[in-house]
Amino acid sequence: MTLANFNRRQFLKLLGVGAASSALPVWGYSKSDKMPNIIIVFTDDQGYADVGTFGAVGFKTPNLDRMAREGMRFTNFHVAQPVCSASRASLLTGCYCNRIGITGALGPRSKIGISDDEMTLAQLVKQKNYATAIFGKWHLGYQKKFLPTRHGFDEFFGLPYSHDMWPHHPEHPESYPDLPLIEDEKIIAYNPDITKLTTWYTEHAVQFIEKNKNHPFFLYVAHNMPHVPLGVSDKFKGKSKRGLYGDVIMEIDWSVGQIMEAVQRNGLDDNTLIIFTSDNGPWLSYGDHAGSAKPLREGKGTTWDGGQREPCIMRWPGKIPANAVCKEPLMTIDIFPTIAGLIGARLPDHKIDGLDIWPIMSGKKDAKSPHDALYFYWNNDLQAVIRGKWKMHFPHNYRTLNGRPGGTGGMPVKYEQAHTDLVLYNLDKDIGEQHDVSAEHPDIVKRLTKMGKKFDKELKKTKRPPGRV
Repeated sequence: MTLANFNRRQFLKLLGVGAASSALPVWGYSKSDKMPNIIIVFTDDQGYADVGTFGAVGFKTPNLDRMAREGMRFTNFHVAQPVCSASRASLLTGCYCNRIGITGALGPRSKIGISDDEMTLAQLVKQKNYATAIFGKWHLGYQKKFLPTRHGFDEFFGLPYSHDMWPHHPEHPESYPDLPLIEDEKIIAYNPDITKLTTWYTEHAVQFIEKNKNHPFFLYVAHNMPHVPLGVSDKFKGKSKRGLYGDVIMEIDWSVGQIMEAVQRNGLDDNTLIIFTSDNGPWLSYGDHAGSAKPLREGKGTTWDGGQREPCIMRWPGKIPANAVCKEPLMTIDIFPTIAGLIGARLPDHKIDGLDIWPIMSGKKDAKSPHDALYFYWNNDLQAVIRGKWKMHFPHNYRTLNGRPGGTGGMPVKYEQAHTDLVLYNLDKDIGEQHDVSAEHPDIVKRLTKMGKKFDKELKKTKRPPGRV
């Protein structure tokens, strides 16, 4: 066979890389190449404006701001659903969470979790013999068969679900059992001191980096903060002008700084991709214990951009251009196939929804979002579609404070129910989704309606069940 006839598919097959994975390591394949280390820092309920470079007020985030200067800031980056378990399911599998049967926030009495038939990011990188760890919140099932150590992670230290699901819940303390702190698969404490969580996760992350400095690793730091109840260590208590919430964000920023320092100290800077983002927007009913999504509309639990557009920063010196900004509409589901392409791993045989966004991340000129559209669900109902600068909402009910302030001191206020008819927004001119232009653009409405209905029909026809006990 001549070189001219030796096509890409055959070359990938020879190397043991599935054609679906679409790419060899992007910097060129040779025996001397090292597999990149991958670190994902995923916070909880952090708003779009809760990072300095995204417009934070009342506190500073010098480490995240430095990360943005040395990497790329994504200003149009979304989660797949604006709630805890659903968002994490999509990040770790590259699928819309509805496709794999996980929506909402799984509680301590839930009988479902992530299925054994799904491939997580940890299992993806295990194809290339990565060391893997999660420190923080899991929230994809608390029974042993659902724990991270059964789904590709070598190490787990953290909580199986949200830390408000415990006997100190501000409204329903009687509804929850004691909150377990788990190491690997063993419960090591109940109702842990939440003021120490961010520090504990950071210490574990730094130790993991030190231990694996000579071996490729995937590190997933899933902070419980700034989800309520807020907890901060003494080293940051009272340090911000934004009260306890600002203190918590400052400690998260410190954590990012500690992780970056450990990477640099061990000579791993040029071979480590670090991604920072959050699982959904701020829980606005908690008022002074919640963040800000400004200038976006609404927050957690809604498909307005305040619920699903998140601050995102990616850094990889020499691979991702410094001080860059991406305005293309992207989603957490894209991280899975992008990493598969970077390391030459096979994608799962079943359908995923994410697409490789390395051309954008690497700063390729004129690179665009590979998606025809992004689809936004609440539970199993398709509520909105984004295509380029256009965002269309189908008629639906949603929760809102309707201009009222949120609660104080960790006690929430009640939401009201509101309704939207079919509306269309030009996000380039109207990032706050305030001015309906559907009447002026019936062709766009028709196209997005058709695309949404077609996608929704396909997804519901091919969705897979979650794991069950």
